[in-house]
Amino acid sequence: MGDAPRLYAPVVRDRRGAVEVVLGRDHPGFSDPSYRARRNALAALALDWRAGAPIPSAEYTDVEHGVWRVVAAELAPLHREHACRAFLEAKESLGLPGDHVPQLDEVSALLAPRTGFHYLPVAGLAPLRDFYGAFSGAVFYSTQYLRHPSMPLYTPEPDIIHEVVGHANQLACPELAAIYRLVGHAVDRTRGDDALRFLSRVFWFTMEFGVVWEGHEPKAYGAGILSSVGETAAFRSAELRPLDLVAMGTLAYDITRYQPVLFAGRSMTHLADVLAEFFSTFDDDAHARLVRKAA
Repeated sequence: MGDAPRLYAPVVRDRRGAVEVVLGRDHPGFSDPSYRARRNALAALALDWRAGAPIPSAEYTDVEHGVWRVVAAELAPLHREHACRAFLEAKESLGLPGDHVPQLDEVSALLAPRTGFHYLPVAGLAPLRDFYGAFSGAVFYSTQYLRHPSMPLYTPEPDIIHEVVGHANQLACPELAAIYRLVGHAVDRTRGDDALRFLSRVFWFTMEFGVVWEGHEPKAYGAGILSSVGETAAFRSAELRPLDLVAMGTLAYDITRYQPVLFAGRSMTHLADVLAEFFSTFDDDAHARLVRKAA
């Protein structure tokens, strides 16, 4: 999620209870009243949902299923070429459908037996502390909308394709799911907003845009890369740096273009060891030490 206020269109509810997703003028769906109404309806489903109740069904349309199919078909060969072995093995074991948009409870039914994670709905941007903190309880908050059908290979904000194709396939990998849980526990120990932002940037440059070396080739495991056709095709053109927690926690990034700097673990084992050590010990004091190191 990173510097999250730019990642999602705000969701508001007026005094009469009507829900609106506030799309920017540059959003592909801004001038499409049908798409805007659909986004509002899906946001209302999540806003009206209460913990313990059944997950609301989105009842996806043929057009939405078509968007999912297009993206799944485009990503399949790119994953075979560019994804790391751990991601590919997790993807195969999870078995997400390629022909329809899965409901969140369908994703949970596939995922929970593997690593214990399950999905819950959110209307738009979840506060960083809520989003990351939920990982300690094996919960991933996901939106339910899809990108505009006029541009199936592009989205200005993470949609269910990103949340599921990117993150659920990660979460089916036991090593990566364990890192997610450690992120949640680190949030539980962290009180300062600056420390939380530092943690979120490390998450961005690893779980969202992370790379590992396999042999002499960089392979992607980050959800932000592997849920995007363009990012998956382009990530090898980025400047690949060794893992550097201080740099990752302080480096600014621009979500509106392909990431020019990525950080690569020497292997999946190396990555897991570094991140487990970091997230299992991170708190406000650790953040202060790292900031002093960066100064």
